[in-house]
Amino acid sequence: MELRNAGGTQGGTGMFLIGLGMFCAGLYLLFQQIDVHGGYWRWGMGNESSFGLTLVPLLAGVGFLFWDGSSKVGWLLAGIGLVILVAGIIANMQIHWRRTSLFNALMMLALVAGGLGLMARALRPVGGGGGDRGDRGDRGDE
Repeated sequence: MELRNAGGTQGGTGMFLIGLGMFCAGLYLLFQQIDVHGGYWRWGMGNESSFGLTLVPLLAGVGFLFWDGSSKVGWLLAGIGLVILVAGIIANMQIHWRRTSLFNALMMLALVAGGLGLMARALRPVGGGGGDRGDRGDRGDE
């Protein structure tokens, strides 16, 4: 197996795979330090939950679709209800960074940044007598 031609350029497939591994490991470690909690579903003021109210368009759309599967109103209501439901869940998420040492945080971020850098570098031509070193005859030391 020849490790060449990442991104259609000469060389770099091995470098790309190492960068991909570093990037994935860094993201995995980074995501392990994050806690996600669901908050209370509230619209407006007060302590009352309004989650059930967001289900009305979805349930109405499903009802229309059971009545007539090709109903455009049913599909529209079901789609709008689903979008409201997903938006409400995302809007009420609470994301917290777990306590960790500075060394661990820097290592995770360095893996992510280094992996991205290696993947980007692998897409450029690597080695092979390139024109980026200049012509040796220009120096006058022939």
